Amino acid sequence: MMTTAKVSLRTALSLLFFALAGTALLAWTFDLTHETIARSVEKEKLKLIAQIAPPAAYDNDIMKDTLQLAPDKLLGSTGTTLAYRGRLNGQPSIAVLEVIAPDGYSGRISLIIAIHSDGRIDGVRVVSHRETPGLGDYIEIARSNWITGFNGASLENRKDSEWKVRKDGGSFDYRAGATITPRAIVKAVHKALQYHAQHRDELFAQAPPEKTSGKENKK
Repeated sequence: MMTTAKVSLRTALSLLFFALAGTALLAWTFDLTHETIARSVEKEKLKLIAQIAPPAAYDNDIMKDTLQLAPDKLLGSTGTTLAYRGRLNGQPSIAVLEVIAPDGYSGRISLIIAIHSDGRIDGVRVVSHRETPGLGDYIEIARSNWITGFNGASLENRKDSEWKVRKDGGSFDYRAGATITPRAIVKAVHKALQYHAQHRDELFAQAPPEKTSGKENKK
């Protein structure tokens, strides 16, 4: 008969084997699916960008004219985000910013916000969230037109005191029983406009021209 020590060792080795096998399987599954998931998320983001940054607003390739932005409290970001820049006849026209509302009812709410070069919002869309279905999910454009209430708003035509939901004395609508969600988004959009105002020149800075090699310059 096997001793207790041998049984324990055999059990431990079996557990180790299954743990390693499980980890390997999870890693393989992640490698297999994460690119597909990332492409799917990017595809949905492109659809939303097309909704809030109309093609008539720019004549460049807005998806390629991008700028990496460092983490900033006004964007709600803790990591690098992208700004998509639209230009018309070579002049700054519209920028789409990736923004996080960190204080939604169920956590972070990811947004994209299109802001004209004059600081006027063209549109806001929710990219992802975990708000309560049937209660706080009216922030999605597919569920209601609430999110379009930001269209045309700017720091010039809305006082700071107006950047709140009406329950708090501001000018933005909300639905009874779901106040936290719109509060978080209104605050995030307001901060994004402040970021745009502070960094407009940086956002629309021209990309450096591509350098040509010495051989190509020689005739």
